Amino acid sequence: MLRRTVRTLLTLVMIMAGAIVGVGATSGTAHADECYTWSRTLTQGSSGADVTQLQIRVAGWVTSGERLSYDGVYGARTTAAVKKFQSAYGLPADGVAGSQTFSKIYALQDADCTPVHFAYSELNKCNSDWSGGAVSAATAKANALKTMWKLEAMRHALGDVPITISSGFRSYACNSAVGGASTSRHLYGDAADLTGSPSLCTLAKQARVHGFSEILGPGYPDHNDHAHVALDPSPYWSAPNCGI
Repeated sequence: MLRRTVRTLLTLVMIMAGAIVGVGATSGTAHADECYTWSRTLTQGSSGADVTQLQIRVAGWVTSGERLSYDGVYGARTTAAVKKFQSAYGLPADGVAGSQTFSKIYALQDADCTPVHFAYSELNKCNSDWSGGAVSAATAKANALKTMWKLEAMRHALGDVPITISSGFRSYACNSAVGGASTSRHLYGDAADLTGSPSLCTLAKQARVHGFSEILGPGYPDHNDHAHVALDPSPYWSAPNCGI
């Protein structure tokens, strides 16, 4: 908590310093970050690995049923997602990722690139090396990071209320032990089961506008005690008791 507070204070200092020297919303990076530092302003038409890094962090700011691609191309959908991110955090919503946008992202992430309100340990209660699933360990961990950033967006949209994760990545052995489906997205690292408060129906409904394509909740078999969210290539929503 202390480290996150210090990082936030440093970010505020850098924003103030930028304002003093006339750094605007469309300028380059505000400061070097422990996790990842953007070195240029990004706007529609930009492309590259730095765009992909941005997409990971704004993919939760989409419209209902939409999924943002991690393709490194700053197109119309990425622009729209950046605008929603900016608006959600009180920044000028121009769709251009410059120093103010990057400073906010820096304040929202820890040194391992996870969002400040979530951790890899929450997405992996199976085995620490992320092995044994349907994809490589590296891919499973990368998928979990993308899921966490969507959950961070969802958390903020709900009023910064804590979201509890009861299950994330599973190896085949872990999945079998809990009776998971043989094709479960948990095997890919991009699924999370949510419990607690807010209500399960609130979580399931909110997930629709944060880039999740698989949403299962109350009324769906074996999902009355949690809301399941994932990134499934074949979108499917079902939470009958919630009107989904």
